[in-house]
Amino acid sequence: MPGTLKKLVNDPADVAVELAAAFADAHPDVVRHVAERVLVRADQPSDKVGIVTGGGSGHEPAFLGYVGAGCADAVAIGNVFAAPSPDAILTSIQHADRGRGVLLVYGNYSGDVLNCRLAVRKAAAVGIEVRQLFVCDDLASAAPDEAHRRRGIAGDVVVLKIAGAAAEAGESLDDVEAAAKAANTSTRTIGVALSSAELPGAAQPIFTTADGEMEVGLGVHGEPGISTQKLGTADEVGAMLARRLLDDIACPPGSVVALLVNGLGATPLLEQYLVHRAVLRHLAENQVSVHSSMVGEYVTSLQMAGLSVTLTVLDDRLRGLFDAPVRTVAMYR
Repeated sequence: MPGTLKKLVNDPADVAVELAAAFADAHPDVVRHVAERVLVRADQPSDKVGIVTGGGSGHEPAFLGYVGAGCADAVAIGNVFAAPSPDAILTSIQHADRGRGVLLVYGNYSGDVLNCRLAVRKAAAVGIEVRQLFVCDDLASAAPDEAHRRRGIAGDVVVLKIAGAAAEAGESLDDVEAAAKAANTSTRTIGVALSSAELPGAAQPIFTTADGEMEVGLGVHGEPGISTQKLGTADEVGAMLARRLLDDIACPPGSVVALLVNGLGATPLLEQYLVHRAVLRHLAENQVSVHSSMVGEYVTSLQMAGLSVTLTVLDDRLRGLFDAPVRTVAMYR
């Protein structure tokens, strides 16, 4: 396609529909394709609270990769960086419902919030009880006293994992929702971007960064960050991100955390592990111990270069749920 960025796609307008079908074709043992933009678990448990997630395409393995045992029961996806439609969300709710209620776990974005609320009203009209949890872990997107306005980024993965574990254990809708809320409250993320995402069919990237500079706190859709800084070393970036996280979250000496270093799509694992090591060192210096680490691509932004770091402060209940078995395309333990 002349004048556009190089992409291995067909018609850019069909990317989300083709992605859902292609993902199901590749992983039939884990997921099943039930509608144009909706996937469900291949195994269908008969008696549990349903967990539903979703969001825009372009963040793979989010959100398709988190459907499976111990995580989500159904997922709805939208166009690239766009919320799923209310009808797609409603379809995912209906497929996840087993008569014990459904919890939606979505990132805190205006389009997702609006469409989820519309879908919930339609679900209520046919007798399905649905609760909503909008993850707001991105500390760069609002001040601490307005935490409810923060975006959901890589923290989505941790909150979804904990909610899914509680549901898989047979807990009530009230208890599953409480676990998800506790995980959301205990989770913070911040990241850096070295280059922009490039949308299929676009003529240029969403934004540009000067040589030798990085954007701190940039959103996964290209939302503005909080500062532009000189590009640091892995040790410098890791220490800076860890410091900002500890400054924002209640994490006194002796705390135990889960640590997620998330690549945004174009950052090699080599670099992610070096930053992870630097974060570990900074946490140890502050007497914070890491119960479990995850390093890799969990919530990407197409091929944005950069990464984010997520901390979740774990109490005994959250730790047990975090450690529970899970089998999805993107997570297995």
